[in-house]
This record gives sequence, structure tokens and C-alpha cells, in this order.
Amino acid sequence: MTRVALLGATGSIGRQALQVIEADPGLELVAATSGTTPIDGLAPLTQVGGDPTGLLGQAEPDVVLNAMLGFAGLPATIWALEHGVTLALANKESLVAAGELALAARERGGGMLIPVDSEHSALFQCAQLGEPESVVLTASGGPFRGRTRDELTDVTAAEALAHPTWSMGAKITVDSATLANKGLEVIEAHFLFAIPYERIEVVVHPTSIVHGLVRFRDGASIAHLGYPDMRVPISYALTFPNRAATPVPPLDLTAGSLEFFEPDVETFRMLALAREAGERGGTYPCAYNGANEVAVAAFLEGRIGFLDIAALVEDALGRVDGAPAGDLAELREADRQARELVERHAA
Repeated sequence: MTRVALLGATGSIGRQALQVIEADPGLELVAATSGTTPIDGLAPLTQVGGDPTGLLGQAEPDVVLNAMLGFAGLPATIWALEHGVTLALANKESLVAAGELALAARERGGGMLIPVDSEHSALFQCAQLGEPESVVLTASGGPFRGRTRDELTDVTAAEALAHPTWSMGAKITVDSATLANKGLEVIEAHFLFAIPYERIEVVVHPTSIVHGLVRFRDGASIAHLGYPDMRVPISYALTFPNRAATPVPPLDLTAGSLEFFEPDVETFRMLALAREAGERGGTYPCAYNGANEVAVAAFLEGRIGFLDIAALVEDALGRVDGAPAGDLAELREADRQARELVERHAA
């Protein structure tokens, strides 16, 4: 029996994780948290809001599925890695904001890190066959694929939330529309696979059938294909190294074509800004993440326009010093400064 602690049980990933756990007799939910929604009775140990690390210490899980939203998920990531607990990571911001600190925690504690993001799960699975020479992340392109900057001037939050292939929470759906989500994934892939940024490609793949592709030094490429359903990577992470059955049907290869396009980084600036932040290193990725979280919230609240998200993030990156963080306190300060810069202009 694998003891699972589920952090972020009421979010999109959390709800699907509950389906996976309930359907698998080999998985036992021993602890669960949510941001604001009461979850009494969901698991033997529950918590609403706050730092979940105390709860994790009580629960003694075998696997922590971190599906918390944003920077708040970082302490749980560090806890799992430091305590030698398998971390099923759906909170990509943990690696984006604190890549070096997270990897150091894994080195100290020996915890295993299995990505839950569909793209990184795909790359992780393909990489079991050998060391990647380069990796390819696929992006659906979101609801605004093919539009010009002029056509994005007056788009609404409702339009941004109308994702063509995935059902996700509001923040990540807007990130998909701006391509910030793919930018965050580029940084995450750099830390997950210890691969230079110049060997991380991004292509737009509207049907979201190919979730990731790994190229090897012999010229071969291995891709992971399947219908866009998060229960597959969730199940894989919770049952690794085995594969449990899921209700997701096998892919019908005759159902459609596989098309790939170059991303428009001039119109969708968030992808290019993420790569620049990652290449600069230090706390620039942390600042990118924090600035984006505040800008997206402001957009959803109607305080700024869609194109203002990238403009405010770029401005914040130009103002922070980006010095490396020696500990979590310094990382939190870098995060705070970036958020404050955006909030000041979005007010």
C-alpha cells in the first residue's frame, strides 16, 4: 500500500488525483490539504490553508503529490525532497522559483522527483530509455493561437479561459494563453533533466496528442502520445515504476493528423521572457514567476489588459537584481520584490 499525501485536493489536479487514488486499491490517501475549501473527512489528516509541512510530518507519506498553486507550494517540495519522500510534482513553480535550492534538498535527502505536468511526465518517461540529447516541449497554442498583437488588445478573461484542449484552473489556463506556462516548463525542464536551455525546444501542437519528445545522440527521437487527460501522468507518478490501469482510452491513430508549428515569440512574449530569465539564472526565474502570478491575477480581476501581462513581467525583470538566493528567506524576498513591482503598476 502506497501512502499518499495530496496537497491542493480541491484544484483541477487534486480532483483528478482523488479519482486515481479511489480507483486504485494500492493507493491510500493519508493526508489532504486545500487552499480555502473545507475538506473535513476527505483523509485521516486534513488542513485548509497555511504551510502543510507540519501535516506531512504527522502523515509520514510515501508519496507527496504537490498540486498547490504557485509559490506557496515551495515549502512542501523542499520538505519531501529533504525527507527522502517521493515527490509527485504538479507545482512547477517550485522548480522555476527555487531550482537550485530544490535540487540541493534532493541531494541532501535523496527524495525522488517525478513530474506530473503532462509534458514533463512525457519527457521523464521517454528519458527512461537513455540520456536525452535534447528535449521538445509541445504547446497547444491556447485560445489565441495565430492572432496578432493588435487582435489581442481587447481580449477578455473569459476568452483567455476558453482553452481548446485542456480543462485546467484559471491561472494555468491564462498562462497557456500567454505561453507563460510553456515558459515555466522550459525552466522546469532545465532543472529536471539537467539540460542546457539551448537544447530545450518548444513547438506548437494544437491537438495536444504528442505531450513531449526526447531526441538521443544516435539521431533517434522518442515521443509520448495520448489523449489530453491528466489522470495518466498523475497515475504514472503515484504508481511508478509500475503502470496502473486508467479509464483513459487508447489513442486512435486514424483520428487525425499531427501538426507542429514554430511558436510566435514576438506576439506571445512570455515564452521568450522565461527563457531569458532562465538563462540569466540567479533569482530571475523566481522573479519571472512571482511577477507573472500577480499580473495574471490583475488580468483576471479586470485591472490590466492581456498584453499588459508580458509588459509588466518584462518591466519587473529589468528592475530586480536577480542575485542568487542562498536560502528560502532570500528567495522569498526576491519573490516579494517582483510581486510588489507588478502590483504597484497594476493597481
